[in-house]
Formats: sequence, structure tokens, C-alpha cells
Amino acid sequence: MQQPQPEISVVIPLLNEAESLPELNDWLKRILDKEFEAYEIIYIDDGSTDDSWKTIESFAGEDERIKGIKFRRNYGKAQALQAGFDVARGKVIITMDADLQDFPDEIPGLYRMITEQDYDLVSCHKQNRQDPVLTKNLPSKVFNWAARHVSGIQLHDFNCGLKAYKREVVKSLSLRGDMHRYIPFLAKMEGFEKIGEKPVKHQARKYGQTKFGSDRFIKGVLDLITLWFIAKFGKRPMHFFGSLGLLMFLIGGVSVMIIIGLKAYKLYYNMPAHLITDRPYFYIALASMIMGSQFFLAGFLGELIIKSGGSSKAYKISRVTKNLERGVTQK
Repeated sequence: MQQPQPEISVVIPLLNEAESLPELNDWLKRILDKEFEAYEIIYIDDGSTDDSWKTIESFAGEDERIKGIKFRRNYGKAQALQAGFDVARGKVIITMDADLQDFPDEIPGLYRMITEQDYDLVSCHKQNRQDPVLTKNLPSKVFNWAARHVSGIQLHDFNCGLKAYKREVVKSLSLRGDMHRYIPFLAKMEGFEKIGEKPVKHQARKYGQTKFGSDRFIKGVLDLITLWFIAKFGKRPMHFFGSLGLLMFLIGGVSVMIIIGLKAYKLYYNMPAHLITDRPYFYIALASMIMGSQFFLAGFLGELIIKSGGSSKAYKISRVTKNLERGVTQK
């Protein structure tokens, strides 16, 4: 029998969080039981090697509103969120981390901002952030400054795990790589422009260690550049690559004209003339023509990929809990 649509779905990606899960689950149920008549909690185990999946299965066995998905291996937070979004049935979707640094007490307020103030997406802003200053807080400020200027969205913390969404927003997203950092930007690109922010409390990690290394900063910059390119030229890549190709051909054409002009001038006045291949303009022209051709080829290939490309899931599920709605394919 099909269960009624939940008012709210809480999607929680995790990796090796067996110690924090019991406390988090009790905390969530206490808040959700008090505030909502119908809800669901979806845990996505992103290839944990500890007892996280056994813990999730025990939760699901005791309460049919708690559901779980386990990946074959670690695919990353973006893919875990995507898997949760794919199966979430709630009218409002909440995402949060499993490390107990986010407070479930904030969920009712986020829900009201979506349902009463009609926001498409609400991202939280951690007050008095309890993270190391040099390795997390300072780099985070720099990246968020860059993200604000590139996206035009005035948020303090794009990467905060605690967010709320209208159902249609998450069903429109397609997360790849490490794009979870810029979900507000992706939502804006899909036409959801009413994006709000809510200040929230933050506490230090209680169990285990962070799963993100220093390489996330390099990835964050590269992902931001990628999103800027997609936002500007994602639908017509030829506009970008074709413009560069034309510029290269222009440089090459000017170089050829200089070569011909100098050669003709010296021949006309019976002056000694060097071989064309001895002049630097020859190599500038040759390199520019080759680069221009490559840019045009890249533009054509980009257009062909867009015309023929399709979407496919970037993760593989190994197990789901028995009470997860039918239709989830286990591969």
C-alpha cells in the first residue's frame, strides 16, 4: 500500500558515521514527531567501511519512515545527495550532515520559510563556526566570496550542508562531481531564483574526523570555473570556442599579411629578403591557425554532445532498506 506523501523528507548523506547516527536519529525523530504528521528520513551510506549500514538497517526495521540507500563504494557527497533526491517524496526536502554539527532544531524554521515565505531554496549560515580557522574558516570565506561574485547570489555559506528545498527544485537538479558545494548556483541556473538564507547554530564535531581534505579547495575553484562556463555558454559552446577560434584566425591572418607585406616591400625595392620561414610571424601565423581550427572543432563537438547527450546516474546502489518505496533499481 502506497504511503501518503510526507510533508517533509530529510536527506542525510554520510560516510563512516556509525558513532553519531544513534544520537542524530533520536534527535531527528524527537523534533519531527513533534512538528509533522508525516515525514521520512533517508540515509545515504556513501560506501562506509564501519557499521553505519547496520545501524541504518536497524533504524529502518524499527520505523518504516526511516529509509536507507547504500552505495557499492564511495562516490562522493554530490552523488549521495542525488540518490536521496531521486527517491525523496516530501513536499519540502531538507538536507543535513550526519556529524552532529547541524542542529535538527532548525528544521521547523526552514520548513516554514519554504511553505509560508515561498522560498525555492533556503541555505543556512553557520554562526560562530566551530571549525579550525586556517584550514576551514579562512579558505571557506575566500571561496564563498568568489562564489557570490560569480553566481550573483548573496549567501554567506554556499557549502553549508543544512538546506531546505521545494520538491520541484531537487527534482530539477543533476549533481555531478563535487557540485554539491554550489547547489544554490545550480538551482538559479534552473530558474529557481528565490533563494533565502537562515542563520543557524553550529557545534564542533563530536565523533570521528572530517572526511574532506585540503584538495577540496582546489576542486572548489575548478568547479566554480566550470559552473561559470556552463552558465554562460552551456547551451551554446560554439559561442565561446568559436569566438576564440575567430580571434586565433584573426591573429594568424594579420601575421600572414605582415609576412606578405614585408616580403613584397623588400622585393619591390630590391632589398635582401629573408626566407618566410626565418621570420617569427610565420610561426605565429601557423600556431594561430592550428589553435583556431582546434577551438572550432571543440565548439562543434560541444554542440554535438549537447544535441545528442542524455543523463545517466553517476552512482551504483548495492542495497536499500526494505521499506524504501518500490521503483528504486538496485544495480
